[in-house]
Amino acid sequence: MLLPDFYTLQHREVIANQINARILLHAEHPIFKGHFPNNPVTPGVCMLQVFKELAEEVVQRPLKIQSCKNIKFTALINPYVHPELAIEITLTPNGETYKISGSASFADTQALKIQALLTD
Repeated sequence: MLLPDFYTLQHREVIANQINARILLHAEHPIFKGHFPNNPVTPGVCMLQVFKELAEEVVQRPLKIQSCKNIKFTALINPYVHPELAIEITLTPNGETYKISGSASFADTQALKIQALLTD
């Protein structure tokens, strides 16, 4: 885990190439004190790291983000208001790379959509 204690994986289910997970963000993590004081927002780059780490756990090896085709942040993720996130990922092997497409949401709100390419 690149950011120790940033989140806890509460649940992960893998069926074929689908990953469904629930994470709990730790609102007291130091990153939220600077992003932003008195109005914490989960940094987008940290969410990308979460997606990468979940994919790494499934393929059981380290991966790098090679490229991001599309990333849409559609809602702010405040860890005090919505600390629990549902993550859905489709992980498709493509030779030595993995295509991922997925989303992160809280309650009935989709906060993030991603399409990226991961490699060894």
